[in-house]
Amino acid sequence: MQTCYALTTIFVDETTRNTRRSGTTFSRDNISRIMQVQAGFEGQRVLVMGLGSFGGGVGAVRFLLQQGAHVVVTDLRSKTELAKAISQLEEYCDNPKLSWRLGEHSKDDFREADLIVVNPAVRRDNPYLGIAEDAGVPLTSEMNLFWQHNRGKVVGVTGSNGKSTTAALIHSILHEAGESSWLGGNIGKSLLPEVDQIESHDWVVLELSSFQLADLNRIQASPNIAVVTNFAPNHLDWHDSIEAYESAKQTILRWQGKDHFAILNDDDPVVSNWSTNCQRLSFGTTDAGNAGVFQSGDRALIRFDGRTEQIPLAESLKLPGPHNFSNALAATCAALAVGIPTRKIGPGISKMSGLPHRMECVGEWQGRHFYNDSLATTPESAIQALQSFDEPIVLIAGGYDKQVDLAEFGRAIAQRTKSVALIGQTADTLREVVSKLQPSVEIGSGFPNLAGALEWAVAQTEPGDVVLLSPGCASYGWFRNFAERGDAFSELVRERLSSTA
Repeated sequence: MQTCYALTTIFVDETTRNTRRSGTTFSRDNISRIMQVQAGFEGQRVLVMGLGSFGGGVGAVRFLLQQGAHVVVTDLRSKTELAKAISQLEEYCDNPKLSWRLGEHSKDDFREADLIVVNPAVRRDNPYLGIAEDAGVPLTSEMNLFWQHNRGKVVGVTGSNGKSTTAALIHSILHEAGESSWLGGNIGKSLLPEVDQIESHDWVVLELSSFQLADLNRIQASPNIAVVTNFAPNHLDWHDSIEAYESAKQTILRWQGKDHFAILNDDDPVVSNWSTNCQRLSFGTTDAGNAGVFQSGDRALIRFDGRTEQIPLAESLKLPGPHNFSNALAATCAALAVGIPTRKIGPGISKMSGLPHRMECVGEWQGRHFYNDSLATTPESAIQALQSFDEPIVLIAGGYDKQVDLAEFGRAIAQRTKSVALIGQTADTLREVVSKLQPSVEIGSGFPNLAGALEWAVAQTEPGDVVLLSPGCASYGWFRNFAERGDAFSELVRERLSSTA
């Protein structure tokens, strides 16, 4: 790979990295100035803060360079840490309009920019963003830029769990039904570089995180169809309170109009009570007589647009677990709101075989099956994974502490596993819960790395067992993100398979 640096300073200041400017509010969103900059990016100085690992930063850089902007990428991580993301910009290595500042941030960059594109994981009370605000520099994000340039109709999907799978199911249904459909957002693909190709009759399916939604609230973004899979405490280390997290999630409904649709989970006691300004549809395992899509045995009961009918959902669905049946109900509901005939829903559901790092079977060794569920970064997702198997489970769980309650996860581990290898910051908390509830569950901890945890887990197994990586926690500390954690697990399994072949 070529070196793509017109301007690079390698310096890491741990004090700066960990400092947060508390109490800063951005009262001057300066939307008019943002729109002025966006009306003509040619020659504008745009700072991209945080290249990221899931495509948003790369997508923003691509788009801005295509528009003729002068782009500076600033990130506290080093060239080595960002190697994978940087490699995706290799074609722009010789572009004089692209510069880099890695390993540090410079105050001058934030004062002198015409616009700053902020990674959604960066809190808005970051001191450098305070410097930008004081200098009158407007802030935006990759998703906000996309929203303001997108001509297509949007299906927005959010929730604490299941949003990736639900978004992918919706996209698959639309695509197989012959609709022009694009899939992007938090699922890992930025559509910003392709926004000019999206037509007004196209459908854009976006997985939206609470971080992205918090920023979209600033521009009063409203999807044509909003889907909320569920709600549970998450990311409280970022949002500071459950109320702030819920408010961010509710952005997906807040600005909708009467011609829009809101698709809400009737089984969720929080989401089912959210108010809407538009046409409301429900989904769930229990039919309360509302308009929407509901489970009826292994079928989906549809009550929509004045008609009631059923379709054989289970025979089309390849994804395991009751939670995925619920995801398919939500996706079916969204497809109906788009206007897809019921007869065209099954093929799209059948085509969807799963996402990487989500209940992904990555190998079989001497009768043991290995599953990579690294995308389960919340206790609720991991609990759903545990409920998806009838076989004995040896679990690998734990990770970064996001300040959420792990009691229910610990209870599920005690009830559903024969052994558990605990990793990361939350290992001690989970050990305490599991050992009290079920002393017979074998618990391992204190592993130096994932390889050690996997070796211990395999040693607890017998033929017919499942070895499941479903951490229920974020990956930070040991890994940069869930994908890196899942890739590491899969590679370790492949090494085991090849060494015993």
